[in-house]
Amino acid sequence: MYQNIFDQDKELFLPTYNRIPIEIAYGKGVYLYDKEGNKYLDLFAGLAVNALGYAHPKIVEAVSSQISKFGHISNNFITGVQIELAGLLIKYSGMSKVFLSNSGTESTEAALKIIRKKSGPDKKIFSLSNSFHGRTYGAMSLTAKDKYKKGFEPLVPNIFQINFNDVSDLETKVDGNTAAVFIEFIQGEGGVNVVSGEFASKLFELRAKHHFAIVADEIQSGIGRTGKPFAYNYFNEMPDLVVAAKAIGGGLPLGALLTSPEFDNVFETGKHGTTFGGNPVSCAGGTAVLKEVFENGILKNVSELGKYFIQELEKLAVNFPADIKEVRGKGFIIGVELFYPGQKIVQKMLEKKILINCTNQNVLRILPPLIITKEEIDYFLVNLEETLQTK
Repeated sequence: MYQNIFDQDKELFLPTYNRIPIEIAYGKGVYLYDKEGNKYLDLFAGLAVNALGYAHPKIVEAVSSQISKFGHISNNFITGVQIELAGLLIKYSGMSKVFLSNSGTESTEAALKIIRKKSGPDKKIFSLSNSFHGRTYGAMSLTAKDKYKKGFEPLVPNIFQINFNDVSDLETKVDGNTAAVFIEFIQGEGGVNVVSGEFASKLFELRAKHHFAIVADEIQSGIGRTGKPFAYNYFNEMPDLVVAAKAIGGGLPLGALLTSPEFDNVFETGKHGTTFGGNPVSCAGGTAVLKEVFENGILKNVSELGKYFIQELEKLAVNFPADIKEVRGKGFIIGVELFYPGQKIVQKMLEKKILINCTNQNVLRILPPLIITKEEIDYFLVNLEETLQTK
C-alpha cells in the first residue's frame, strides 16, 4: 500500500523530474491550490506556459467549445481554428508561413531539417554557449551544456557553439560555410541572459555578408513575455526562422515554426509532418491566448509592470549586495543571480506559499503569468526581502 502520491510517483514513473512536494488540486488566476486547500502564488507559470494563469474563462470557453465538436482530426484536413491561430501568429510575428507542432523541441527539429535541406549537410550550424533548445537529438545537439548531452553521444554533426555576447568569437567562427545561427535573444534555462545590442547588430551584419539563417528561439520568451510580442522585437532586424511554443497553446501542447519568405517552400509535401501538431483543441486555446495578449491589453501590462518589477528587484540588489549579484531580463522573464546556490531560497519561498524556480544553479527565474497585478508583485517582493533577511 502506498503511503502517498509521491511514493506512487517513484514506483510508476522514470526518475526524470525533481518533483516539488505538493499535490496540486486546481488553479485559479495566478494561484495554485493543493489538496489541503493551501494557496500558492505561482511565479513559475508552468515554466512560462500559463500566460493567462489558470482556468482563464476565455481559454476554458474556447477549449470546451472545440472539444464538443472534435478533439482531433488528421492533418490531411484543414480546420478553421488552425487557420485563425496561424493568421494571428503570422500577424504578430511578422513572418510569412507557419508549421504547427506539439512542442518547442519539435519546432526546433523542424527548423534544423529546413536548414539542412536548404544548405546541405556540410555547412556549420551554431548556437550560443549556455543555450538550451530542447531534449530531442537535434535540439539537444544545439544545447550547449554538457549535462544535458553527456551519455547520449554521438550527437548531430556539424553543430558548434559561439560564446554568448562575444563579438570577437562570433566574427571568428561565422563565415561563408555557416548555414545558420540558433539564438535565444533572452536565454531562459541558461540563466535569463540577455543578448547585447552589439552582439545582435554584428550577427545581423554578418548574415548580410555571408547569407546564413538566423533562427530565433522564442519558446520561452515569445508571446508577450518580454513586453513585446517576441524578444527579437527589441532589435531592428528580423530573423529568418522563429521557433515558438509554451504559451501559444493556452496550457495545451502546441508549438510553431515560423518562416520568412526565403524558407517558405523548402519543405515539399511529405517532407515533414506530425500527427498531433496543430491539434484543434490546442489551437482553440492558443487563439484565445493570442487574442487576449495582443489585443486586450495584456502586452501593455507586461511592459509596464515588468519594468516596475525589475526596478524593485534592483533596489533589493542594492540592499542585499552579499546575496544578489545581478538582476536581468525584460518584461516577465526575470533572473535574479545570487552569489550562492539558489535552491535554498526557492525552498524558503515555498514555505511562504510562493512558487519560483532556480536555474543554472544560482539564478532565481521569475516567470509569472502575464496577468499578475502590482499588488501580487509587491507581495512577492516583501516575501523575498524577508527571505533574504532570514536565510
